[in-house]
Amino acid sequence: MTETLRVAIRGWCAWAPDRSTRAAWRAWAGAPAMPDDAPPPALPMMLRRRTSPIGQKLIAAALACGNAAHTARYVLASGHGELARTVGIIDSLRQGELPSPAEFSLSVHHGLAGLLSIHTGNRRGHTALAAGPDSFGFGLLEAAASVAETPSEPVLLLYADAPMPDEYAPFRTEADEVLPLVVALALGPADGEGEGLALRCAPATGGPPAASTALDFMRFLLSGAPRATSHGGRLDWVWHRAD
Repeated sequence: MTETLRVAIRGWCAWAPDRSTRAAWRAWAGAPAMPDDAPPPALPMMLRRRTSPIGQKLIAAALACGNAAHTARYVLASGHGELARTVGIIDSLRQGELPSPAEFSLSVHHGLAGLLSIHTGNRRGHTALAAGPDSFGFGLLEAAASVAETPSEPVLLLYADAPMPDEYAPFRTEADEVLPLVVALALGPADGEGEGLALRCAPATGGPPAASTALDFMRFLLSGAPRATSHGGRLDWVWHRAD
């Protein structure tokens, strides 16, 4: 992709085990604290009962992005998805038990987006994708392309990944070492509102892949750096501040 897409970040929230507030994320990126550095809101009990730990963090991050959770189209990106739920379903079948319908419904890749849309009454629709180590990059690309196609419709990018379950330990990579991780970004057109960014991708240059493109992006976004590149699994992701 040689074309550059322009977009504005109008809200964000992220979570990692050692960074649960915006203030912690800004400190990690070397940025000063801001007045909006409150922790994400607590989830209603019904949502907490139905969601996994990573699902709870993702929905809380989405709700922390304000009105976007209620009015924006969703783009959900995850390399592993709710793999732990799928493993549990397989274990139930292996033991001759019927899996829980709730577990099955939330094991599909877009289950969390559907649950969030029901909770918020959002009927904008959503897109779900999985692209291994490039999942965040392609998610951001899809979100930016959606904004470019329909500037009047905001987009909420939802990215979440947890380490692969123990049953898949032999397939874990270095990227699993920085998980779990959640990022939510509210996006709109680069029309002066929000942090204007330009992004593009190019064939990988052969450099060592980043541990996490999502973390590379968050450091770029919060640090104020003019430009950054993240080496993904198949592509290089390039971001810079919009003129």
